[in-house]
Amino acid sequence: MSSQEFNIQLTGLEKNLKRFAYSLTMNNEDARDLVQETYLKALSNREKFIDHSNLKAWAFTIMKNTFINNYRHSVKENTTLDHTKDLYYLNMPQDSGFTHPESHYAEQEILKTIDGLDVEFRLPFRMHTEGYKYNEIAEKLNLKIGTVKSRIFFSRKKLMGSLQDYAA
Repeated sequence: MSSQEFNIQLTGLEKNLKRFAYSLTMNNEDARDLVQETYLKALSNREKFIDHSNLKAWAFTIMKNTFINNYRHSVKENTTLDHTKDLYYLNMPQDSGFTHPESHYAEQEILKTIDGLDVEFRLPFRMHTEGYKYNEIAEKLNLKIGTVKSRIFFSRKKLMGSLQDYAA
């Protein structure tokens, strides 16, 4: 594939790249930046693209990896290093110890709503929120992984409908 054909095909992916970037960043400005960074990396690494392979998948992989790397970089930037003797700042309590009564009430109402789910939905949902992976839940409950995923999805959907007052 010539450079010109490569450039034409790559720019033809603009709508798809913008849509994918927005789904990752959930912000128009950040999505535009991510698309531009993806274009830059794709153009500068053109020689690594194998002719007759899927350009769209290649560009999406570049975008996803760029997003992940940018995220990791921003997390590292926001990490506080404590160089004081005995790690004074790091060991300072962050919690004031005061729990607002409304938050306790909200937690109880959310748990009550979760308990109101049918058992075949509640059990996979609780296991998922406790940190079990989909395949672990499927194995323990003797279900297919697709069934586990759909039950967790429908549980979330039902809970979002029931708990609209708590939406951020």
